[in-house]
Amino acid sequence: MHEIDHRPKGERDAYKLLYAGFVAAPIIAGFDKFTDKLGNWDRYLSDDVVEKLPVERHTFMQGVGLIEIAAGMLVAAKPRWGGYVVGAWLAGIVANLWTKPEYRDIALRDIGLALGALALARIAADEPTAHRQVADLAA
Repeated sequence: MHEIDHRPKGERDAYKLLYAGFVAAPIIAGFDKFTDKLGNWDRYLSDDVVEKLPVERHTFMQGVGLIEIAAGMLVAAKPRWGGYVVGAWLAGIVANLWTKPEYRDIALRDIGLALGALALARIAADEPTAHRQVADLAA
């Protein structure tokens, strides 16, 4: 049985855009932590954090990459929860970047991304499911 989505077209389109972006971006950024083709990710890590790490900066950032890949996959599978996880992850990135004044512009952009991830989670919560459709038909 196919589900019927009664949400306005704009809301459906917004969901699709946010979903695609928050699946792709964390996965791409995560993989790039191993190649540094998009940028030198190590430089964004706070020096205060680095001082407390039991591993080298680059090794830590590769671990960050694995977490980002997992977060993108979580969004793909469960956007309702994945959006909140990515939003919280981005809040942590903002906190880290804020300690480096030269990257506060990036921190500000990441606040916008975090808000987008939270919006995805909220919209996903209203997405029709087969369970809801069956319940609606029974009522």
